[in-house]
Amino acid sequence: MDFGQTAELLARIQFAFTVSFHFIFPAFSIGTASYLAVLNALWLWKRDPAYLKLFEYWKTIFAVTFGMGVVSGIVMSYQFGTNWAVFSDKAGAVVGPLMGYEVLTAFFLEAGFLGIALFGRKRVGDGLHMVAVAMVAIGTLISATWITSANSWMQTPAGFSINDDGIFIPEDWWAIIFNPSFPYRVTHTVLAAFLTTAFAVGAVGAWHLLKDRSNRQARIMFSMAMWMAAIVTPIQIFVGDQHGLNTLEHQPAKIAAMEGHFESHPDGAPLILFGIPNEAAERMDYALEIPKLSSLILKHDLNAPLQGLKDFPPDARPPVLIPFFAFRVMVGLGFLMLGIGLWSLWARWRKSLYTNGWLHRAALAMGPSGFVAVLAGWYTTEVGRQPYTVYGFLRTSESLSPVDAPAVGTSLVAFVVVYFLVFGAGVFYLFRLFRRPPILDEDHELDRGPHRAAGINPGPAQEDTIRAGGETDAV
Repeated sequence: MDFGQTAELLARIQFAFTVSFHFIFPAFSIGTASYLAVLNALWLWKRDPAYLKLFEYWKTIFAVTFGMGVVSGIVMSYQFGTNWAVFSDKAGAVVGPLMGYEVLTAFFLEAGFLGIALFGRKRVGDGLHMVAVAMVAIGTLISATWITSANSWMQTPAGFSINDDGIFIPEDWWAIIFNPSFPYRVTHTVLAAFLTTAFAVGAVGAWHLLKDRSNRQARIMFSMAMWMAAIVTPIQIFVGDQHGLNTLEHQPAKIAAMEGHFESHPDGAPLILFGIPNEAAERMDYALEIPKLSSLILKHDLNAPLQGLKDFPPDARPPVLIPFFAFRVMVGLGFLMLGIGLWSLWARWRKSLYTNGWLHRAALAMGPSGFVAVLAGWYTTEVGRQPYTVYGFLRTSESLSPVDAPAVGTSLVAFVVVYFLVFGAGVFYLFRLFRRPPILDEDHELDRGPHRAAGINPGPAQEDTIRAGGETDAV
């Protein structure tokens, strides 16, 4: 089963499919682990049962997400020995240790403290339990650091030599780990994970506020998510700008594909807002552009020259269609996130954060935005790296195992079927958890207890008083 495609293209599609499924789970679990640490710290500080309830609510979601991330990551890694064995042989001396360090320093840390964080509060006491929760959160960040370092080295390789057999030999591990794009890429990735979690948490909070505005736990989670959106999104936009400048320096062909520039612009390049890339004719059809704005964004100078794809040999150019549109999806969602964050600040100032139904609906609609933006950014950077696996040194066509297209196509179909069955069930279960309202036991008693038993049906104002609601719930 080869679908009329080459083994190389099918292997790339298979890796893209499995890594897409894998990446959305760590992107969520990294932020959720830190969120749990904050909730647990707030519970220990304030002894407010609402924070404990939220911790218990989100720890179950984190456990499911973490498990799916581990499983999907293990499956994905096998492809280095099946479809991409030549890459593993040539670059394994560099990439292998980085991934090994991730297991030694991060995965073992997470696995060692995960059980205590999830089930050990009553067994080890509050102090050690807080340490365990913090260690899990730190472990997820360390994991992101090592994996991002390995990927960044493939984008901007440094600290190595190549022997006569084409094998990459490590020469300077500091240069390898802290390669030129690593600081920008790891910061961008971690902030993206925080925003992914923030908008997922915000969507869940908004869902429950639309059903019951007096739900104090829903108020708290929505408030915390909107603070994250308002504070972190502008930082992420700034980091993304710096990351773009770094990419322009080290991978100018990728920037040309992202911007949709086929022609060079010696006196200032336009920003193409929309168009249809025509790679056969080497032009952008139906282009809607703003003159010289691309040069201003990328070089902070309206008249700065920018290279086009025609400046690079045809066999060294990345595809244009996917980076061009994926980049616009990522940036567009980023500015929508900024809009939600600013809207929440206005609503908070107007004391309508918990009563503004349109804000809640918008936050609910933006719930998946972090996941989509993360995948769009991933496609931009990975497809934009083509035709290389190690940028400028090892081509993708030279990294493929000696496999036939029918074998890769058959395994691709198997992956698609199994992944949608297994992980589809897991995602369905997560949505079941999201729909369950975060209500304290005493809240249940309020709904069924002496007020209802006495035939009293409290109105919204009385419910707010009974549930200790009000604008003071903002964190």
